[in-house]
Amino acid sequence: MIFNTQPILENDKVILYPLEEKDFEALYAVASDPEIWRQHPNQDRWKREVFQVFFDGAMQSKGAFKIVDKATGNIIGSTRIYNYNEQDNSLFIGYTFYATSCWGKGINQSVKAIMLDYVFQFVSKVYFHIGANNIRSQIAIGRIGAEKIAEEEVTYFGEAPRLNFVYEISKENWR
Repeated sequence: MIFNTQPILENDKVILYPLEEKDFEALYAVASDPEIWRQHPNQDRWKREVFQVFFDGAMQSKGAFKIVDKATGNIIGSTRIYNYNEQDNSLFIGYTFYATSCWGKGINQSVKAIMLDYVFQFVSKVYFHIGANNIRSQIAIGRIGAEKIAEEEVTYFGEAPRLNFVYEISKENWR
């Protein structure tokens, strides 16, 4: 089986499609809400010019997805697979954000579940970068069984480095 960093993934709540250039406006309509970025290390990503840099990095990553709500057909956020390491048998999932209307409705757990089910066919460990002040995301990632293993400065594409916590979940500990 060949590892594809941008498959179409689907469950009863969402569909993840490979992110395309034509998705910018619809995704920015979601990302333009400052509340999404309040706890994030890059709090001004709601600004169009800052989000454009984020979007460009997503496109260059070749692992970014748009998240579509199955019930409405609307784009509700984005996420990525990145830093695939064949030697370490690992990769990262991150750069995830959702419309605030989706918060607290199980969307994040649903998205992470289909992504983890897919990538654990190919790797034995998955890591997550979570902003040091992003308590909401730290709690959410803990709920799926990931554990904090380190702290590191992360240089986001076109943005300043920020302190992040590194979380890990192994194939054995998933489900």
